Amino acid sequence: MDINHRSPIRVRYAETDMMGFVWNGVYNTYFEIGRTEVMRYLGLTYRDLEDKGIQLPLIEAHARYFQPGKYDDLLEVETNIRYEGGVRLKFEYNILRDNTTITSGYTLHTFMNAETKKPVKPPKEFLDVWENLQKK
Repeated sequence: MDINHRSPIRVRYAETDMMGFVWNGVYNTYFEIGRTEVMRYLGLTYRDLEDKGIQLPLIEAHARYFQPGKYDDLLEVETNIRYEGGVRLKFEYNILRDNTTITSGYTLHTFMNAETKKPVKPPKEFLDVWENLQKK
């Protein structure tokens, strides 16, 4: 399923390296902005999950860089969610400048009980949102 929710980001000077490029580690922060905002867009925030005792720790991350982002660029983080049942949730990202992908990647997360720190199935609220998306 494609959601393709977009979140704007303006590259700050502190996010660049000596070459004037966005430092590679910053893209994980951009990914975090994308996943936080796509969850909000779907009506289920990270805070909602945490209030229900559910956390979403990162278990895998990948990024591929095609062109560098530069200071003061206006970028967009395009985020899509993949859930195929079980305890894992995948977010896929395209970082765009002028509708051209400059970086793509994904992060893989697991639903985890905040107290026991063990993987759990998603809460009903998430499953309800997901089921409604499948109907569209």
